[in-house]
Amino acid sequence: MDARSLLIFLGIGLLAGFLASLVVGGGGLVTYLLSGIIGSFVGGYLFSALNINLGIRSELVRQIITSTAGAIVVVLVARLIS
Repeated sequence: MDARSLLIFLGIGLLAGFLASLVVGGGGLVTYLLSGIIGSFVGGYLFSALNINLGIRSELVRQIITSTAGAIVVVLVARLIS
């Protein structure tokens, strides 16, 4: 993974965490980043396991939506645990 890919990955994670916080509440830059990055893995796994195809041609938009959905799940599960 080169520097550009890493920055894009972090940017998508940050945006996904921010969008998830708009849906379920919460705040803080670090919280956005962590929930978005973890959410990207969770969302990718869930969409793959459930065979969900969004039908969106843009890879970037598809990744943002998948990461946001995963981040929402991560935040909700974290709230249930704590």
